[in-house]
Amino acid sequence: MRVDMQTLYLVVPLAPLFGAIVAGLFGRLVGRTGAHVVTIAGVAVSFVASVLVFQDVLAGHTFNGTVYTWMTLGDLHFEVGFLVDALTAMMMLVVTFVSLMVHVYTIGYMHDDPGYQRFFSYISLFTFSMLMLVMSNNFLQLFFGWEAVGLVSYLLIGFWYTKETAIYANLKAFLVNRVGDFGFILGIGLVLAYFGSLDYATVFAKAPALANETITIWPDTPWMLMTVIALLLFVGAMGKSAQFPLHVWLPDSMEGPTPISALIHAATMVTAGIFMVARMSPLYELSDVALSTVMVIGAITALFMGFLGIVQNDIKRVVAYSTLSQLGYMTVALGASAYSVAVFHLMTHAFFKALLFLAAGSVIIAMHHNQDIRHMGGLRKYMPITWITSLIGSLALIGTPFLSGFYSKETIIEAVRISHLPVAEIAYWAVLIGVFVTAFYSFRMYFLVFHGKERFRNAHHDHGHDDHHGHGHDAEPHETPWVVTGPLLALALPSLAIGYMTIEPMLFGDYFGNAIYVADRHPVMHELNQHFHGAVAMGLHAVATLPFWLAVAGVGLAAFFYLRRPDIPAALRTRFAFVYSLLVNKYWFDELYSAVFAKGARLLGAGLWRGGDQAIIDGAVNGAAGLVARAARMLKAFQSGYIYHYAFAMLIGVFALVTWFARLN
Repeated sequence: MRVDMQTLYLVVPLAPLFGAIVAGLFGRLVGRTGAHVVTIAGVAVSFVASVLVFQDVLAGHTFNGTVYTWMTLGDLHFEVGFLVDALTAMMMLVVTFVSLMVHVYTIGYMHDDPGYQRFFSYISLFTFSMLMLVMSNNFLQLFFGWEAVGLVSYLLIGFWYTKETAIYANLKAFLVNRVGDFGFILGIGLVLAYFGSLDYATVFAKAPALANETITIWPDTPWMLMTVIALLLFVGAMGKSAQFPLHVWLPDSMEGPTPISALIHAATMVTAGIFMVARMSPLYELSDVALSTVMVIGAITALFMGFLGIVQNDIKRVVAYSTLSQLGYMTVALGASAYSVAVFHLMTHAFFKALLFLAAGSVIIAMHHNQDIRHMGGLRKYMPITWITSLIGSLALIGTPFLSGFYSKETIIEAVRISHLPVAEIAYWAVLIGVFVTAFYSFRMYFLVFHGKERFRNAHHDHGHDDHHGHGHDAEPHETPWVVTGPLLALALPSLAIGYMTIEPMLFGDYFGNAIYVADRHPVMHELNQHFHGAVAMGLHAVATLPFWLAVAGVGLAAFFYLRRPDIPAALRTRFAFVYSLLVNKYWFDELYSAVFAKGARLLGAGLWRGGDQAIIDGAVNGAAGLVARAARMLKAFQSGYIYHYAFAMLIGVFALVTWFARLN
């Protein structure tokens, strides 16, 4: 039985890899239909295998072992290995299910695109990379999966490589993530240097013994080793999970096709940082400084990225800023030592956010690829399935009682409220205000798209590269094909019920077991458990809580502004022009990074090129060549060809040698 299970572990990542290879290398042979059949079949096999693995984990079986030894260096082993426990099994289910829905959806969304086979290859390869990341039992494989998802996301964001904006976006994503990955690999290097191993179990077992170890980064300034390691690893998470100030790449990545927005920015790549910190809980629990830093960064991201969602008019960018804000909520939970709550929100968020992205894509198809929500309106009667699934996703996002997002979001807010970290109060108010902001911008988008006047009849249709659907401009909007609406309905179900079904075992039961470690001095989960009286009671109690009424206020204000009095937002934009400009320009972070870091790097590069390459290296090489040439010219004068010249030189040499020996004696 165990041998079969180990074979199944291999099937989970390798099935999508097989599909990616066939569609990518043999796309012309298998054709368009063959490409989507083989990749969807691969991901479907992976999903079924993940379900079986999940059932096996529920039965009490876990696995931690080496699959392949890549290299041995003394006592150090570089291995490919799997750690399959409750945390891994949950991530496997989420990744494979959302990926399967995205694969099916892609048939409808990309059906006329010339890069059809290539796209299916990329998304299948992405699924393989993410599965290798979440299944890893050592830092080497973690880093491989980490970089692999980064590489494939680069290819996917810039999928339409003839668009200048797409090229800029994928380069931006690549460079910003390299900044995070530099910190990440430094953290792994410190782990290897002080622990002598890259294996999770070995590192976690040794960590308490090194809890008081210090490291000197600057002279006479000792740092706690665990703090430095935790912070460096978190820098990697800041890049991958788009946390302030490394958040700038994610909104621009909307230049990629919509299915990718759902796959990368809902359930997979952007949640890799959250998963990593949760997996590293035995290390983070040894440093309150690191936890406080994580909480502050998360709070800033949750609140201030939410503000940016208010002024966005591109339907995908609104959802993108919502993703940034929700990732901030997860990060805040990590800082509060509520790791299980963070991954619980990761799971619920994966479903309703993928739903919102795919619903946005459905609207974009119906609108002939016009993505401006100001040019929509009244789509409810034309697209009933997209409408109801968008409503479910929006209600889940704002934390409506009994829906999935409510249970995870409400628990995060409570966890931060009772946290004993010194920065917890600031973070609490940030996530609390964020509830109102999220409700406002989410339903601003919802009302502008599905209700009110039908503004699309006179809208200017701006076709981009992604206009690959043959809709006529004069055609009435209509519901999208079943390959688009089917995944919407499939994602709507967990968006409704998954939180209600799983909150008790995941947060207050023993589901995670030893997969997540929380120190006794961080009793947040214990205190939450004392206040939890079941999912039904929690939902009923919500009407008496501040977050619920903040969400209601946000929805009500959005309805008033954009259905009854659209003149008020216009007047506010005029009156508070500076604030509006601040938000529209995204706090001018792009300009700052471009002016300081990008230009600074170019100036540094130019200086190194001129001073280092041209002056020193080329100067040394050319100088050596010139010296040889000058020496050759001098020696040439003695090579006359006359015997008496050579005899005279020999006499001079003998005289010099005799004189030298005489002086020695």
